[in-house]
Amino acid sequence: MTGEHAKDGPADLVVEGCTALVHAQDGGIRFEEDRAVVVRDGAIEAVTSARDAARLPARERIDAQGRPAMPGLINCHTHTPMVALRGIAEDVPVEEWFNDWIWPIESNLTDEIVELGALLACAEMIRGGVTAFADHYFSMDRVAAAVVRSGLRANLGWAYFSSQGPEGRERSLDFALRTAGGAGGRITTSLAPHAPYTVEDADLAATAELAREHGLPVHLHAAESRAQTDSSLQQHGRTPIETLHRAGLLDVDVLIAHGTGIVERDLPVLQRGTGRIGIATAPKGYLKFGWDTTPIRALRSIGIPVGLATDGAASNNTLDVWESMTLTALVQKSTERDPRWLTARQALDHATTQSALATGLGERVGALAPGRRADLILVDLTGPHVRPLHDLATALVLSARSADVVTTIVDGRVLMRDRKLLTLDVEEIVSELARLLPELTDRGHGRRIQEYDAGLGGAG
Repeated sequence: MTGEHAKDGPADLVVEGCTALVHAQDGGIRFEEDRAVVVRDGAIEAVTSARDAARLPARERIDAQGRPAMPGLINCHTHTPMVALRGIAEDVPVEEWFNDWIWPIESNLTDEIVELGALLACAEMIRGGVTAFADHYFSMDRVAAAVVRSGLRANLGWAYFSSQGPEGRERSLDFALRTAGGAGGRITTSLAPHAPYTVEDADLAATAELAREHGLPVHLHAAESRAQTDSSLQQHGRTPIETLHRAGLLDVDVLIAHGTGIVERDLPVLQRGTGRIGIATAPKGYLKFGWDTTPIRALRSIGIPVGLATDGAASNNTLDVWESMTLTALVQKSTERDPRWLTARQALDHATTQSALATGLGERVGALAPGRRADLILVDLTGPHVRPLHDLATALVLSARSADVVTTIVDGRVLMRDRKLLTLDVEEIVSELARLLPELTDRGHGRRIQEYDAGLGGAG
C-alpha cells in the first residue's frame, strides 16, 4: 500500500474502485484507475490499489464503481447568506445593483436570515461538490453555526467598513480570534475589511498590523474592475493593489477577491509582497456586469495562485464552482486569444491545488495525498452528455456538471451519498427562509448599509 503504513485497527472509510485524480510532482495532473482512498481520523492515510484496499478492514466502504475521485472543490470567495437575494436584481448596472437593491436590502438583515441563508448555501455547495469555502459577510457567528451543522470546511471573515468606526474592525478581530479552530478544526478565520474604496488607508494599515500581531490572514475585495483601478489612479495616483502594498497588506497573508482590474504595473508590486498572496476569480459575475476578467496567465507567471470562486448568489445566481471552472477555462481562452490556454488540466489544477493555496489551505486539502484532510468527491460520468469518454480531464471540465457529483466527503465524513444530503434538510430551510423574505426585501425605508461610489465599487 502506497503512502503511510496502515495503522492498527480498521480504517474509518475506504472509497474503493475509483479513478483517482492525482497531482504529479511536476504540477501536472494524471488519472489512476482502479484505486482506493483509505481514510483514518479524518485524513487520507493512503491512495492505493483497489485490490490491496479490499483486504483492509474498514468501518465504512463506498464502492466508487470506477467513478472519478477528486479533491473537493473550494469556493475561494463568496457571501453565503446572499443566496436569499438570488435573482433579485438583474440586468442593471453595478451602481444601480448596489445602491437601489443590495445595500438597501442588506440593511434588513437579521441573524436568523443570515443563518438560514448560509445553511441553504451549504446545501447547494455540498450538492455541487464544494467541500470548503471562504466567506466574507456579516453576523458571522451564524455562518459559523451553519458550517458546524453542515459538516463543510470554511474560512470565515466578518466584513467591515470604515464608516462603522473602529468597532467594525474590532468586531472582525474578535470573531476571528474566538472562532478559529472551530467545528473540530474545520473553521479557519480571516480579518475582513471590505475593500480599499470603503476602508480608509489608515484602517487598512491597522488591519495589516493586527494580522501580523495575531497571525491572521486578510480577505478583502480589491481591483475588482478596471473602472475601479482607473478611478483610484485618478483620485489617488495609485492602483488598488498599490494601496494594499502601501498599507502593508501584501506583506501578510491575503486573499484578494476578483482582481479583474489588476494592470501590468501591479505585477511587480504583487511579486515583491512577502506574504502569501492569493487571488479568487468568479467569472460569471464579471460577464454579467460587462467587466474584464482576472489576468490568470500573468498572475501565474509571477507565482500568484488563483483559485475559483462564485462570489455571492445575488450577483452570480449560483454557488456552482463547477460552473466557475468551466467558465474560467473558456473565458481565459477568449481573453488571451489562445486556444492552448487554459487547458482542462490547468482548470482542474485551479479548482483544486491552486484554490487550496489561494485560501491558505494548501497543506490541508487540494490533493488526494497521504496526510491531507479527507475532502473528496465522486463524479458520475455515465450520462449521455459526457459520453463517449475520449479524455477524462476534458469531460470533467467541459462536459460534466455539478449535478454529476454523487458523493461529497469532508474530513472523512460523508455529507452526500448517491445525491442524498445527509446533514441538511433543504425543504425545511427553504420554508423557514420564505417566511422571512417579505421583511428582508422591503426597500421602503430608504436606508443603505453603504454608499456606492460609481467607478470605485465592485461586486458583492
